[in-house]
Amino acid sequence: MQTLANWDGGPGPWILFFPLIWAAVVIGVVTLLRRTVWRGRRGPWAADPCPSGDSPLAVLGRRFASGEIDEDEYWRRLSVLDEQFGRKGGAS
Repeated sequence: MQTLANWDGGPGPWILFFPLIWAAVVIGVVTLLRRTVWRGRRGPWAADPCPSGDSPLAVLGRRFASGEIDEDEYWRRLSVLDEQFGRKGGAS
């Protein structure tokens, strides 16, 4: 009687699948770690498309806070940004 471990005196071609299975397991674990643990607690889905420090609203707020623009200019530019970016609940 032939068994899988002793097929014509050798392990047979199916033995090549074991390294492929282990490679898939290692790649899966590394991918899982990269998507969760190594990225921090935020996770891959919480990426901010526009960093808050570089957003137009943040720049406008900093310019107003530093006194570069007055209140009227701030509200005018804010309304333009609201129209351009479609921000909901903005000042109008």
